[in-house]
Parts: sequence; C-alpha cells; structure tokens
Amino acid sequence: MSTPYSQSATTRRQFIQSTAVASAAIAAPMIVHPSALGDAKSAPASERIRMGFIGMGKQMGGHFGYCMNSKDVEVMAICDVDTTRREHFAKRYKDHLKRLGRNDKNGIDVYSDYRKIIERDDIDAVLIATPDHWHAIQIIEAVQSGKDVYCEKPLTLTIHEAKKCIEAVRKHKRVFQTGSQQRNEFRGWFRKAAAYVRAGRIGTVRTVTVGVGGPSRWCDLKEEKIEPGLDWDLWLGPAPKRPYNSVLSPRGMHNHFPAWRAYREYSGGSMTDIGAHHFDIAQWGLGMDGSGPVEIIPPSDPKAGRGVTYVYENGVRMVHGGPSGITFVGDKGIIEVDRNRIKSLPENLYEKPVTENDAEAFKSRNHKQDWLDCIRTRKSPAADIEIGAGTVTVCHLGNLAYWNNRRLRWDPKAWQFVNADGTPDKEANGWLDYERRGKYQLPKV
Repeated sequence: MSTPYSQSATTRRQFIQSTAVASAAIAAPMIVHPSALGDAKSAPASERIRMGFIGMGKQMGGHFGYCMNSKDVEVMAICDVDTTRREHFAKRYKDHLKRLGRNDKNGIDVYSDYRKIIERDDIDAVLIATPDHWHAIQIIEAVQSGKDVYCEKPLTLTIHEAKKCIEAVRKHKRVFQTGSQQRNEFRGWFRKAAAYVRAGRIGTVRTVTVGVGGPSRWCDLKEEKIEPGLDWDLWLGPAPKRPYNSVLSPRGMHNHFPAWRAYREYSGGSMTDIGAHHFDIAQWGLGMDGSGPVEIIPPSDPKAGRGVTYVYENGVRMVHGGPSGITFVGDKGIIEVDRNRIKSLPENLYEKPVTENDAEAFKSRNHKQDWLDCIRTRKSPAADIEIGAGTVTVCHLGNLAYWNNRRLRWDPKAWQFVNADGTPDKEANGWLDYERRGKYQLPKV
C-alpha cells in the first residue's frame, strides 16, 4: 500500500536499529530524538515514531490530538468500525496538515478493520482505545507484529487475558504503556502518595480503602434499528452475538463515554473503569506491583455492590468502599489522594520529599510522552504491562467475588485460585476466562 511518506519500512527499521543504544538487558531499537540532531521543534518523518490509532471514540480524541501535534510522531493510519468517526478524524488530520502547510495528497490511511493497521510493516507503534473486550486480541496481535503499544485501561476483560498479554509483550520485547495516567499526571499527587506510603510516612500500613463504583451486569438492552455505516459484527468481536443498541455504540461523534462499560460482556463496570485507576495506585503504594492479594472476601449482603475485602500476605486489608480515591491508613498516620485532593493526618506527612533529591520525580508529566520517550530508550514506562495486568487482575478478583458471592483464595505467582490446602480451586479457575465467539479467538502466544 502506498503512503505519503517515501522511506521504505526496511530502510526505516535499519535506520532505527543503527541508532540504538546497546543494552545488555534488551536488544531493541531506538529512535534518535530531534533535539540530538540540533532541531528541538520537529524531526524529519523518517526519524519520527510512525503510529496507527485503533478505536476513534471519545477517549481517543485527546490521545490523537497530542500525538498529531507531537514532534516525535508521524501519524500514519486510523481505524474505527463506525464510518462517521473515521471520517471525523480523517478530516481533523487533513485540517491539521493544511495548518502546517503540508500538501500530503493522501493525508491519512483510514480503515474499518484494525488488522489493516496491525499488518503494516511501516507502522512502529499503535495506540488502542477500543472497548475492553477487544483489548487482549489487539494487544497480542500488535506486539506479535513488532509494534510498541499504548492501550487504554482497563487492560483486559479477563484475568487469563491479562496473563497472556504479559507473556506476549515480554516474548516480543515491546515497549508497552497501560493508559493508567494517574501514575504520571494530576500534579504528581498520586506519585507522592504512593512514594510516601512506601517510605513509611504513615508507619505500617493497616488498611486501604478504594472508593469507586461497583461491578458490571449482564446486558439486557433491547434491539434498535441499526443505521448504515457501522460494522456491528466487528464491534461485537469476541463478545456474544446480540442485536444492536445505541447505548453500546452511539453513532457518530458524541461527547460522553458510552455505557458498554456497565455490561459484563464488554467490561467490568466501575470496578474496572475508574477502579483500574484507583486500585492501581493502591497496589503501587503497597509495593504490590506484579503481585496481588491472596484472599478476596465478598460482603455479607449478596446484593451489595461495595464491601469486597482483599487480604494481602502481609496482613494488609484493602476494602472496596469509602470516599472517592484511595485512603492509606497506617499506625502513624493517614494519606488520602484523589484527582482533586491530597491530604494527610498529621498534616505535614507529605510536605517534604522522601529524600532531598527526588522532588523532581514527583512532578506531573504527560503519560503519552512517557511512552514515546521509552520507545526511544527501550526503558519501561510508568504503567508497564505487568503493572496494568496486575491492576486489572485485582479489579477482576473483586468482581468475581461479587458475582459469585464466594470467598476466594488467590495465588498471584501461579495466576490461579487455590483451596485452603493449596490445591487448585477448579470451580473458581473456570472463571478466569470466557468462551469467545466464532473467528474472534485469542491469538496463541
């Protein structure tokens, strides 16, 4: 397929590899930053990260705008199952080119099927913002094709998918960023809170509360007439076949987050939506990245949507409930953090850096730029694959306890449920994944 950029994929990859910094840990390419070439404003197309974008909904709007205006990125292609959204973003990019005075005849390549982006050798990285039930398939196929990936949170629809995504990203040595921007943005408050808790500012942590909404439910929406221009079967993908409803995929451009998040076929509800942000910070503060709780206890009321308790091996208890955000309670103090506040008891717990030299590390930075920088350096970004997978697993564990009203024992090292004697819990392990529809199966890793 022709593109408005003349350099061949082979030449480009050779160029990238020739500029790599040797690393004993990861033998992977690196792209020269334009400032190193004496031009901090922009770089030639051949030296930018060539990107494709999959899922052009509301969340993608900000991502696309940032990358479109970035000196580090060359926008190559977009994909969405809805014609109106494809046309909207294509026009947005063409208008951008006009403002820059560029006369690229083709502007941008536009697809309805994401696989057209995945299969292109001249695309280095992809940004995925599709509904949750599509994430794992697209992540695995993207890294298998040699692309670095930024994927929106929550990372996956199931625990099994989370584990497989780790395996795929590690096997193919890709730079992966989960869209858990609280690790970087929001004035650095979440970074401060997690660092102070780990540094012992509140003493030994006893409990943590995470204030987010509840689990998702099975979809019961009525059938609506579908308008032309939407590939509904491709929107459903691995999910069960069902009639169209605009609640799941509103037609055209809209300024709200669609409510497919409320239904189990596509998402885990608020537990995995905002929960993927707040449980992420709780895990970070507890030093549990790459691990997780060992026991999950449902509330006594089987109809309750709050009250699940997670128990960690060190005895810390994390409760789904309480005020919005994350509250860390220790034997010497309390730290509360949310997007609009950070406070502590006593009040001076977080006023000074953990050390004299790390105040700079707490400054807010752009989460997407962190990923782009790491594509160059081949370092791990703030929300690497194991972090995103571990966080969404915690969210799913809570949902499984709610849905099945069962006390669960979890082995975070083996990625399986176990009985009291340590043997596999056959019933609970049957909940780690689901049966996908037809041709939309999870790729082998």
